[in-house]
Amino acid sequence: MRPASRDFDLVVTGGTCVTPWGALETDLGVRDGRIAELGPLSGRVAAERFDAHGLHVLPGIIDSQVHFREPGLEHKETIASGTAAALLGGVTTVLEMPNTVPPTTSPEALADKLARVPGRASTDIAFFVGATEANAEALASLERLPGCAGVKLFMGSSTGSLLVDDEAALTDVMRHGRRRVAVHAEDEARLRARRHLVEAPGTRVEAHPVWRDERSAERATERCLRVARRFGRRVHILHVTTAEELDLLEEHRDLATFEVTPQHLTLSAPGCYETLGTLAQMNPPIREARHREALWHAVRVGLVDVIGSDHAPHTREEKARPYPASPSGMPGVQTLLPVMLTHVHEGRLSLSRLVELVASGPARVYGIARKGRIAVGADADITVVDLKRRVHLTHAMMRSACGWTPFDGMEVVGFPVAALLRGRIAMRDGELVGPPTGRVFAFEETLGSG
Repeated sequence: MRPASRDFDLVVTGGTCVTPWGALETDLGVRDGRIAELGPLSGRVAAERFDAHGLHVLPGIIDSQVHFREPGLEHKETIASGTAAALLGGVTTVLEMPNTVPPTTSPEALADKLARVPGRASTDIAFFVGATEANAEALASLERLPGCAGVKLFMGSSTGSLLVDDEAALTDVMRHGRRRVAVHAEDEARLRARRHLVEAPGTRVEAHPVWRDERSAERATERCLRVARRFGRRVHILHVTTAEELDLLEEHRDLATFEVTPQHLTLSAPGCYETLGTLAQMNPPIREARHREALWHAVRVGLVDVIGSDHAPHTREEKARPYPASPSGMPGVQTLLPVMLTHVHEGRLSLSRLVELVASGPARVYGIARKGRIAVGADADITVVDLKRRVHLTHAMMRSACGWTPFDGMEVVGFPVAALLRGRIAMRDGELVGPPTGRVFAFEETLGSG
C-alpha cells in the first residue's frame, strides 16, 4: 500500500509529452499503475522520479501484428524472446497472431497461450484467434473470451495452415461475431494459378512480387469488403501494399480500417531483393517504389489507421533456402519505432501523426481499454524517446530468437531510451529492468464478459 504522505509512485519530469491535445513540456504523475496527473509536480512527493528533460514522452507503443511462434515453432521465437525484443524497441503492448502449432482456433489453444504469459512476457499481450471453415460458428463466442484480441482471417496462404479461401467460408466467418476481423488479403486462387511463375529451377526471389502480384491483393481486398458489407462487419486489412487497394479502402471508411508496415514504407523492389535476397521476402511482398509512394500519400492524408510491424521471424538458415522454398516473413517488433522515428526526422510525417499510427490508432481500431494515449486514467504505459539519438542497427542488437533484422547497417535517428509498463520502469538505456511483468490486457468489448 502506498504511504499516505506520498502523492505518486513515480513522476516523469520535464519531458515533452505527446498528448491527444498536443505536445507540451510538463510533468506526469503515476499512481497505482495509471496516469494520475499532468502538470507541474515539482513540489509533490513521489517514490521515484525519471528525468525526461530534452526527451519526448509518448504513450506506450502498441504493435498490433506480431507472430511469436509459440507454441510449436519456438526455435524461431518465443513469447519471452519476442516481448523482450518488443520492449527494447519501446513497444509496451503487442497483439499476437494465431498461426502457431497448433493454431489458436479453440478455447483450449487460447487458454494454453494465456498460461504462458505470467513471468515470461515483458510487455502486455493479447492473442488473436484464427478463423477456419470448421470453427466459423464458434467465433462469436471465441472472440469474447478474455485475452482474445479478435479474429484473424487468412484469405491467402502464408506461414501456417490457416486459410479461408472461398466465398462461402468467408461469408460464414463474417456472419458470426461482431468484433473487427483482421484480414490477410491475398487471393488464393490467383496465387495457385500463378505458382508456376516461380517453380522453374533457378528462379530468384525477385520473382516474389511477380507471383504474388498487385491483382492478387486487390482482388482479395475487394472480395473481403464486399462480403463484409453484406453483414455490416467491421474489418481491418493488414499490411496493405498496393496503390489500387487504397482507392477501395477509401470508399469503405465506414466499415474498414487498415495497416501498413515499416518495411513497405521503407524498402522497395527490385533494390531490396538485390541487397537482402530472401531476407526481404514477405507476404504480401515488398513492391515497386510507386506503391511505396502511394502508401506514404495515404499516411500523409490520414487514410492509414495503423502501422504494425508484422513481426514474422524465421531463422537465417531457413531464410537461406533456395527461393521459393525459403519462408516468407521478417522480424520487426524491435525496429518498428526507430525506423519510423527516422521517417519523422526526415520529414515524411510528424511525431504526433506517428503516435496516432502506433498508439492511439491500434487502441481505437481494436477497442483496447485504457491504452494508446497519455491521459489521466489511462494505463501508465510510456515510451520515452530521444529524437536526436543516432544508432546504427545491427543483427547483434536484436533480442529476437531469430537474431537478424532487414535493417542491419541502417542509421536511425530517434531512439527509445526508456519504457514504462503500467508505471514501472521496465526498460532503460537498452537494458531490461527487473523481471518480466507483462500480463494479458482487456478490450472494451470484452470487459465484464464471462
